[in-house]
Amino acid sequence: MNLLVLGGTIFLGRHIVEAAVTRGHAVTLFNRGRHNPQLFPDVEKLQGDRNGDLAALRGRRFDTIIDTSGYRPEQVRRAAETLRDTIAHYTFISTISVYRAFPHYTAFDEFAPTADGTQGYGPLKARCEEVLESILPARVVNVRPGLIVGPHDPTERFTYWTRRVARGGAILAPGRPERPVQFVDVRDLAEWCVRLAEIRCAGVFNAVGPAATMTMMQLLQDCRTAVNGNARFVWIPDETLISCGVVPWTELPLWIPERDPQAGGMLLADNSRAVAAGLTFRPTIQTVLATLEWDHRHDSDSADGSLRVSPINATREAELLAVHTRTSRLNSN
Repeated sequence: MNLLVLGGTIFLGRHIVEAAVTRGHAVTLFNRGRHNPQLFPDVEKLQGDRNGDLAALRGRRFDTIIDTSGYRPEQVRRAAETLRDTIAHYTFISTISVYRAFPHYTAFDEFAPTADGTQGYGPLKARCEEVLESILPARVVNVRPGLIVGPHDPTERFTYWTRRVARGGAILAPGRPERPVQFVDVRDLAEWCVRLAEIRCAGVFNAVGPAATMTMMQLLQDCRTAVNGNARFVWIPDETLISCGVVPWTELPLWIPERDPQAGGMLLADNSRAVAAGLTFRPTIQTVLATLEWDHRHDSDSADGSLRVSPINATREAELLAVHTRTSRLNSN
């Protein structure tokens, strides 16, 4: 298969390239050449800018495209219109953020309403999907991941937990221990995207882990098992964290207050269509170990600073644990 990857050098893209090369495909990268240009020295690289300069793609023929870097509808329109007569299939990496809302305690599938407008990450991704379907009907697969985790993650969202549990001691564990959480190992997602391209699969898929079997407690326990550590988890309710001004998802990754009317159900996506289409999940402990190994040796090569969140530091965590201890004592008297 002659595969064009739009992007391919930061996180999911680099794993897609690795998976495609491993599976014997001829891979061409198209990007601006700004991030990790030293990667993949044996892969063809075309330089340009999808905001305007697509000259390097004109006249080229590819069997399929995997687009990891389309964030605005005009970007994907340019690529699709430039190549629509020379490609058979287009894999677009979208996001579950395309959905209009995530009502609390409510699971959702691919038929849930998508966001309106053109403001913000989710609505723009939704418009990207619509553009591609209009230009390449029945030739597009829209892959909608939630949180992608694993080696080369530039966001710190999952790495925070692996690193924090490895450090041990009393750990602020947010919300209800049985609260469902969802994430997908970047390597599982990457290989699946390549396999979708191979069979020219069309449709829409929530590419997330199974909420029915993964809870926040299970994740933290898997982290502790992976490092053979002595971490002790102190569970602090949503209400306490909210009253202390903790920012969901960024200060405490993977935490969203369950009663939030707009986002409380964000980690309840139905992934049955993706599983039926071949998406599989390695054990979480393997993901934790690979993330820690990469975290111990990585430098700035893979990071895009604009993507990184700022989880709570040790001082802030200690303050929140102290507040929780005082509140628990008062409530027990």
